Amino acid sequence: MSEPIFLQPIFQERIWGGTKLRELFGYEIPNDLTGECWAVSAHPNGQSTVKNGPNQGMKLGDLWSAHPELFRSESAVFPLLTKILDASDDLSVQVHPDDEYAGKHENGELGKTECWYIVDAEPGAAIIYGHEAKTKEQLAEMIDSGDWDRLLTKVPVKAGDFFYVPSGTIHALGKGIVVLETQQSSDTTYRVYDYDRKDKNGNTRELHLEKAVDVTTVPQAYQPITYDTTKQEGLTVTSFVSNAFFTVQKWEVAGDASLSGNEKYTIFSVLEGSGSLTAGDQTYRLAKGEHFILPAGFGPYRLGGELQLIMSHE
Repeated sequence: MSEPIFLQPIFQERIWGGTKLRELFGYEIPNDLTGECWAVSAHPNGQSTVKNGPNQGMKLGDLWSAHPELFRSESAVFPLLTKILDASDDLSVQVHPDDEYAGKHENGELGKTECWYIVDAEPGAAIIYGHEAKTKEQLAEMIDSGDWDRLLTKVPVKAGDFFYVPSGTIHALGKGIVVLETQQSSDTTYRVYDYDRKDKNGNTRELHLEKAVDVTTVPQAYQPITYDTTKQEGLTVTSFVSNAFFTVQKWEVAGDASLSGNEKYTIFSVLEGSGSLTAGDQTYRLAKGEHFILPAGFGPYRLGGELQLIMSHE
């Protein structure tokens, strides 16, 4: 029987980062401007490392190539990327391309559709989620004139909220928010506005206005999200989104839950609590901040304890 694949994250410094990844999850972050934990990643710009088992020490991308039987996927590359972001300051206002545009303009990179589960939010925290322009011409004019208050749509957030952010959506995390992000495995971002701030070298960051206008959905199209919740003994599952890019659910374990296994490989991130995963005669401890993959065809298992997890798969 295969075993869970536990992963060692890597961390990325960001101008807007902070120390919440250490404070909330106990991670050993490299500095006090740590903005991103790339928890489950096979992207060339930062790969997770296998922590256990016969493949210990392998990068996730190498594991994907060397052992396709663990994943049983038709994707050429590991298609998903799970991050935890600490927005200690406002992120730049940005937009991402879809697969077709990114493939053409970004050397074959995937597009970037993503979604956010709000882990923590300070009082008054808000995100930018969409825009008010009615035409591409109006969008370009409002960006050019810096009419941000009229252009950008702000939405207040609290812990436990979920947002689906398809490619073409202008968006930004606001100050004081920590999110778990599930996204396509892409690192392509078109920056629209960065508050005219400067980095530690006194330089403003590059904007990508022409590409941003190209890829932004106009007028903004909001897809209503309806949550489906199912319960079984010891487990409550809230389904947030399921589409061609990913399926994302919240699993809340209280006590002991028996699961029948999975045909697809599944990704788990432990956001709260502690507990265990038992399969056969093997038990694995689960703690807040752990990230792991159950390989495709993983057999029956049990989750025990008090746990809040985010589960995703392609």
